[in-house]
Amino acid sequence: MSEIDLQDHVDLVIAEVARAEHSRDLDAIESAHKAKNSPVLAARRALGAVTDEEQRRELGRRIQGCSDAITAAIAARREELSAIEREASLASDALDLTEVLSSAGSFPSRRGHAHVVSKTRASLEDVFVAMGFTIKEGPEVETDWYNFEALNLPPGHPARDMYDTMYLDLGEAETVLMRTHTSPMQIHLLEEAVADQSLPLHVAIPGRCYRLDTPDARHLPVFHQVEGLVVDKGITFGDLAGVIETFTAAYFGPDIHSRLRPAYFPFTEPSAEFEITCTICRGEGCRTCSKTGWIELGGCGMIDPAVFDAVGIDATEWSGFAFGFGIDRCAQMRHSIADMRALIENDLRFSRQF
Repeated sequence: MSEIDLQDHVDLVIAEVARAEHSRDLDAIESAHKAKNSPVLAARRALGAVTDEEQRRELGRRIQGCSDAITAAIAARREELSAIEREASLASDALDLTEVLSSAGSFPSRRGHAHVVSKTRASLEDVFVAMGFTIKEGPEVETDWYNFEALNLPPGHPARDMYDTMYLDLGEAETVLMRTHTSPMQIHLLEEAVADQSLPLHVAIPGRCYRLDTPDARHLPVFHQVEGLVVDKGITFGDLAGVIETFTAAYFGPDIHSRLRPAYFPFTEPSAEFEITCTICRGEGCRTCSKTGWIELGGCGMIDPAVFDAVGIDATEWSGFAFGFGIDRCAQMRHSIADMRALIENDLRFSRQF
């Protein structure tokens, strides 16, 4: 192919590139340009018949210039088409959020917001941060060791009957489960503190938990807890009671108080259940508090030395306490919701009033 014919070919290809309307059209043009029978490659092969070295070198530069011109044109047009196609894709995916107008005018605007449980969790985190705690989160899927054994509930321990557990079909039977409480994070955090030498700890851990409970006015099978963990030197049960009362007054108001009642938890000793004044009847007695004027919020106690032993902490040097309570229960108490099942029944009032 002569030099003039090759330039005509380049002009034709560039014109064809300019007319391309889709990236796939450019793919076809580029494939033809790189094919073995393309005029550019044919011109390169013909260079072998040119005996004059200087002439061959000059023709080679011109042929390469023609090839580069086609390649540059394809690249430029591809960039243009990509921008056009991207804009078209975004336009097709866009949602028309224009509000429909009625014959009388526009409908009143209604804004949704976070669920009352999510807002309660955020408020609780604010309270604990103000009290000097840091906020941590942990996994919802746990091993039996973290959820039970390291917390002084070995296999066969009768206290395991307190937890109606959702086991997962992962690994050996009954070794992996949906966590039944947020307490496994005690072990995770204590292990990290030992490894990093970062004691003391003052941590609050909110999260979702799972048990095969039958829903009723005060229980749900999927619920939310917040765990408190304090480990330091010289911590006493009085510190625990003070933190619980301070939290109660800060979150529920100064007229709501807490009380501790003896209880049993394998991972704390001594242990207690803490109750607060029923916010629905203000202590007078109602269906929600079973006519007692008090409602259980959670459990607490001093960390059992066996828990410290499980993670390698010297219980003669360090002491601490832990507590855990339901975020859903806090939402119920703060907003005077008589039946907790209302939180999961798609009642639109929860997206409009709280």
